[in-house]
Amino acid sequence: MSTTPVNVHRSIQVKSIVLHRVRIPFIEPFRISNGTVTEKDSILTEVVTADGVSGWGEASPMSGSFYSSDTPDSSWCTLTERLIPFLLERPRIEPHRFYEALREVPGDAFAKAGLEGALWDAYAKTEQTSLCDLFGVTRCAVASGVAIGIFDSIEELIQRVRHFVDQGYQRVKVKIQPQWDIEIVAAIRQHFPSLSLIVDANAAYTIADKAIFCELDQFDLMMIEQPLAADAFGEAGELQHYLKTPLCADESADSLAALDRLVKQNAARIVNIKVQRVGGLGEALLMLKAARSSGLGCWVGTMPELGVASSQGLHLAMHSGFSFPTDIEASTRWYVDDVVAPLIEVDANGFIHVPLGAGTGFKVLREKVERHSAGEARFVA
Repeated sequence: MSTTPVNVHRSIQVKSIVLHRVRIPFIEPFRISNGTVTEKDSILTEVVTADGVSGWGEASPMSGSFYSSDTPDSSWCTLTERLIPFLLERPRIEPHRFYEALREVPGDAFAKAGLEGALWDAYAKTEQTSLCDLFGVTRCAVASGVAIGIFDSIEELIQRVRHFVDQGYQRVKVKIQPQWDIEIVAAIRQHFPSLSLIVDANAAYTIADKAIFCELDQFDLMMIEQPLAADAFGEAGELQHYLKTPLCADESADSLAALDRLVKQNAARIVNIKVQRVGGLGEALLMLKAARSSGLGCWVGTMPELGVASSQGLHLAMHSGFSFPTDIEASTRWYVDDVVAPLIEVDANGFIHVPLGAGTGFKVLREKVERHSAGEARFVA
């Protein structure tokens, strides 16, 4: 299985870069075991080439320590102080190889993903082609699954599950934490016995909680995502040995080196590949190739992200190497507004149909970016 971009032949010259920081409220708070967020604080990266083509990317970490050590503030600093000067030193850029250059700057995966995504978009528009064509991927509709956070009551959770099942999503992922696990899964199974169901712990447990997962193992789950700490490879391998349900690595799979450790210690059977977490589309393609070569199932996850990053993730998720529905959902699932047109939508059968056109097929609306602006910075080569 090849994951090397096959239709990238030229370089581009970057003349300027604009960072747009935007804040858009969530429709409902997003609550996981690590905390709660109520708005999307995102950095849109706009790269302008010498030919006048604008390419857009998105650096989309969550605020605080919600998911990772990367935050909107830290990503903004990395982009302005390190990555953008680093890029503008180069007279020409080959988007499909820029991830190699980014490895010279350690850490800050979310900032890297935002900058690299803009380069891919600019190149695709320059060539008047789509991202999936650049990746050598056959265009198709993308199966979507919904992720649901933690609620105050089981009744409220069941109501939300029913709402999204009725909308057609092809699977449901629910967040769990200690004291919010076996009982809620049992309730969901009682109401939805045949539902394709995932639980996601966001590293909230330890191997001492093995009995909880052995009990969850009885509920015919698609997978159990990130039950243990990100670096608990040995313990995850031990836990997987006791379970028939596949473990899925998320926070644990942030690099090729981490993926190699996962494989060697049998710490997961499935990998959630997040473009933001691994540092961009180039690294995500390499992660996919390595994971599939090791026999692991794969799918594309999100933070969630706004339409800029989500639309790029959709082109990646068209790859046949991804065998589970993506976490990319309708724009109106999370946000009171989005910055792209058309909005991302899920049809009654749980599929997202990506529009034709150069780049992602989705257009960034500048009036929306300005409406939700929380800051801007400009850089010229």
